[in-house]
Amino acid sequence: MGLSIGDNRVVNLRKKLPPLTALTAFEAAARLSSFTRAAAELGVTQAAISRQIHLLEEDFGFPLFRRLHRKIELTAQGKLLSVAAGDAFNLIADVVTDLKAERSDDELTISATIAFSHFWLLPRIAAFSGAHPEVKLRIITQDAMTNMQAGDIDLAIRYGTGVWLDGQAEMLFEDEVFPICSAGYAEAVGPVLAPEELVDHPLISSDVDDPTWMGWEEWLAAFSVSVPRKGRGLRCSFYTEAIYAAMNGQGVALGWSRLVDDLIRQDRLVRLTEASIRTRAAYFVVVPARKMKKASVRLFVEWLREVSA
Repeated sequence: MGLSIGDNRVVNLRKKLPPLTALTAFEAAARLSSFTRAAAELGVTQAAISRQIHLLEEDFGFPLFRRLHRKIELTAQGKLLSVAAGDAFNLIADVVTDLKAERSDDELTISATIAFSHFWLLPRIAAFSGAHPEVKLRIITQDAMTNMQAGDIDLAIRYGTGVWLDGQAEMLFEDEVFPICSAGYAEAVGPVLAPEELVDHPLISSDVDDPTWMGWEEWLAAFSVSVPRKGRGLRCSFYTEAIYAAMNGQGVALGWSRLVDDLIRQDRLVRLTEASIRTRAAYFVVVPARKMKKASVRLFVEWLREVSA
C-alpha cells in the first residue's frame, strides 16, 4: 500500500527538521544562555543538554554556540535558529492554550479597574449572568494594567485612548466629569454657582497614575481656576475611596458620570454644580486576538454593546 500525498509531506518535513529533543534542548539553552539552567528547566543533566546540542551542531555542520570561559554565546547561525525555534514553540503553546480554553469555554475572565468594577460592572453583571447562566464569570480587579498576551484574561475594560498592543479595542462610551458630594453636604453649604467657588471647599482627590485620568487641577484649569497650594481636602489612594468619602460628607469629589450615575439616582450623591467637562479619553473593551473566537467572549462583548448604548 503506497504513501498518500499527506504522508509524503510528513516524511519530507521530518527529514528537514532536527530531532525535537535536540531542538528543545537548544531552545532552552539559547533562551537561558546556560546549559546548566536549561538542564534544570528540562529536568535532565547538563551532560544531556551538551550531548543534544553537539548532535545538532554535527547535523548542521557548524557551531551554534561559542563556548567561552564560564559562559556561552550564540553564533550568528545560532541566533537565527534561536529566533525560529522560539517563535515555533510559542506558536504551539498559544494553540495548546486555545485548545484547552475551548474545553472550558463556559468560563470568562474579565479584567477591570477597581472603580469601574465596583461602580459600573458589578451592579449590572447580574443581567448577563441571568441571560447566560452557563457562563462562569471571573472578575479580576486591579488598577495596574495587565498584559493580556501573557495571562489567562479573556477581555479587559479599560479607560484610555484605545491604543494598546495586547488586544483589539472597541469603544464603549465616553464620559463627563463634574463635582459631586452628599446631599447633606450640599444642603449645608448651599448652591455653588461658579467653578471658582469650589476652591473654598475641601476637594477630595485620589492617586491615579493614568495620565488620561482627570484630577482637580486639570478640571479647574479648564475654567481658568487654580487649585490652592494648601488645600484642605482628603487625599485617597483609590478613586473608590474618594467616592465613599464624598458620600459620607467629607467634601467634594469629581464624579465620572458613567461611574456615579447609579449613586446619583439613589440619592447617595448629588451634583454640586452644573459645570462639567467631557473627557478626552473613553472606555473600551479590549480583546486579545487569540480570544476573539471564544463563544463567551463574543456573548459578553455583545452584551456590553447593548448596555452601553
